[in-house]
Amino acid sequence: MPSSHRSLTTARRRVVRLLAVAGAAGLLLTGCGSDSDSESDAKPAANQGSGAPAGGDSAGGTRTVKDATGTAVQVPAGPKRVVVLTQEDLDAVLALGIKPVGITNGQGLDKPPAYLADKVKGIEVVGNLLQPVMDKVIAAKPDLILAGDMQDEQVLKQLRKITPATLVTMAPTDDWKLSFRGIGNAVNKLDQANKVITDYEAKAKKTGEDLTANKGAAVSIVRWNPNGPSWMEKRQFASGVALDMGLTRPKAQDKDGNAHTPALSLEKIAEIDGDWLFLGTLTADGASALKEVQEKPAYKELNAVKKNRVVTVDGSVWSTRGGPLAADVVLGDIAKALSATSS
Repeated sequence: MPSSHRSLTTARRRVVRLLAVAGAAGLLLTGCGSDSDSESDAKPAANQGSGAPAGGDSAGGTRTVKDATGTAVQVPAGPKRVVVLTQEDLDAVLALGIKPVGITNGQGLDKPPAYLADKVKGIEVVGNLLQPVMDKVIAAKPDLILAGDMQDEQVLKQLRKITPATLVTMAPTDDWKLSFRGIGNAVNKLDQANKVITDYEAKAKKTGEDLTANKGAAVSIVRWNPNGPSWMEKRQFASGVALDMGLTRPKAQDKDGNAHTPALSLEKIAEIDGDWLFLGTLTADGASALKEVQEKPAYKELNAVKKNRVVTVDGSVWSTRGGPLAADVVLGDIAKALSATSS
């Protein structure tokens, strides 16, 4: 999920929406290449129609892939030292069994995201989200850098001096499944990435079907900012998980898109109501603002509040652009809440 520093103007977003699918698809549909002595590493991938190597761990040689901007990049056929610049990239490579050599702190955090903390112990932190410290990146000696939705061309230029194998992995409107497949292909594990998604979708469907009275419930998904609540559009990551479970969104939130709305005033707080209300924050200021408004009559009048169906969640998971490990967390949070009562 794009945070505020990744937001786009309305006009720019219109243009980006037209290009997003083509951009991320470029990361999936790759041409193949090899070092002159590594022709055997370039094997056609099944069902790709592009000559890309099949997923797996190939040693030696290079492959040519297009990143989410359409830029052709030569990458190692079997990358060994991967640096990731967003938690979405981190989530993806960990889900594919790759332990990176450099990571950045989580969105809105000064440390790696808590839900991945046990998986990244001992890994060097090379900066904050999309703000790498170049000396630390150099020290990590990467053979592949996954740069998330990095849009700063000067930073990309510096990274590509460290290793030309630097990829922008997400276009601004890509959903997590498309980005994950692209990352899977970039690290030569597309088959595995497809299986991860297939397994997740089956689990989400079954979990949703197993809900009793709450099957198909309308779930409101909200991030509380210092200046008020923002509900998430239907194609935003956490919303997508709910929809994969067969749940719905409240009528006021039934809007296509993958962003947060502008912060709402108390006069419009009814927009965040639903059968269930999932609330997350990203900063201490946001948490403080939420605590303050919870004492106000307008908040107490919400249907979800009256029925004690408000669930506080980790905004650093729910408010991101997501990945398979984050999706499993969101799925678990929803299932736990909606399975706890049949009322």
